[in-house]
Amino acid sequence: MLLFRWTIFFLLLAAGACFAFYIGTGQVRYRRWGLVILKWTVLAALGFFGVLVLERIL
Repeated sequence: MLLFRWTIFFLLLAAGACFAFYIGTGQVRYRRWGLVILKWTVLAALGFFGVLVLERIL
C-alpha cells in the first residue's frame, strides 16, 4: 500500500515538473505530458482508493 502512495506522489511531482518546464520554456509538449501524467495519476488514485473503500465496506 505504501508503494502505491509513493508512486502516486511521485507521479504528481512529475506532472508538476512538466508544468514547471512548460512555464519555463513555453513548449506545449511539456503541458501535454503534464496533463497526461496528471489524468492517469488521478484515475489510478481513484481506483486505488476505491478498492480501499470497498475493502472496508465488505
